Amino acid sequence: MRMRARAGSDKETLMSEARIFQRPKNAMQSGRARTMIWVLEFDPAEPQRPDPLTGWAGSRDTRNQLRLTFPTLEAATAYAEKEGLPYHVMPAPERKLKLQAYADNFR
Repeated sequence: MRMRARAGSDKETLMSEARIFQRPKNAMQSGRARTMIWVLEFDPAEPQRPDPLTGWAGSRDTRNQLRLTFPTLEAATAYAEKEGLPYHVMPAPERKLKLQAYADNFR
């Protein structure tokens, strides 16, 4: 009889929650490319610890390396509900327009 090995316990799986958000435009971007897609990421289930040999920070939690993209919020939430993942939606940041005339640079 073959048994399947489980990567983690159910307690570990329930502790990490997924977050769904839209990427904001960074300061070096003038356009809005890739800001309309929705991203599903997992919150860290355990804190990172320094490796005794190298000193680099890391953890056994590999879910924080996973990043899924979706075209709409509905698609992302449907995926999370289908997979039984607890999730929270972070609203998209409000766009702030700074309207000024070129002549304002010389005042």
